Amino acid sequence: MERRKDSQIVVIAALSIAILFMSVGFALFTRNLNVNGTTKVDAATWDIHFDSNTYMAQPGSNAITYTLDSANTTLQFETELTKPGEFATFAINAKNYGTFDADLQSITLSTLTAEQQQYLEYTVQYNGVTYDATTTGLTVPLNVGQSKTLVVTVRYLEPADSSNLPQEDVNVSLTATLGYQQVTE
Repeated sequence: MERRKDSQIVVIAALSIAILFMSVGFALFTRNLNVNGTTKVDAATWDIHFDSNTYMAQPGSNAITYTLDSANTTLQFETELTKPGEFATFAINAKNYGTFDADLQSITLSTLTAEQQQYLEYTVQYNGVTYDATTTGLTVPLNVGQSKTLVVTVRYLEPADSSNLPQEDVNVSLTATLGYQQVTE
């Protein structure tokens, strides 16, 4: 019995030593790989406005005075058309200075009265397409860093019946609102 006890002790000791060697051996064959780093995330900006450096009156156009607000998002213009055939046309770029791509979704134009439509034409051309009335449901991309040209034209028309011309000076307020929206994926 004692022999059996001695052999059990030897076996237990051998197994303990084997486990110890296996643990050390396993520890020798392990390795940790680490990844460390930092990242800087720039602020996101929504910034579409007129590029004041691109304003240009078109050849043959009547004189136009204009001002841009401090954010370059509103352009106010004035011109005088003294007789039929005269027009005022200018071009300016809308540019996406932000960090989001955008789509032009709508162009809202002021509506001329029926009387005014007989002697006055008001159009806005954007990216080569002419609009003479409010238009919605557009999807015209203006991606980050991209510019699109806006051309505004006011034309004094000569109606078939000259009695439809204004009998006194008329000041007509004209507006155009370009509605942009962030592109969502």
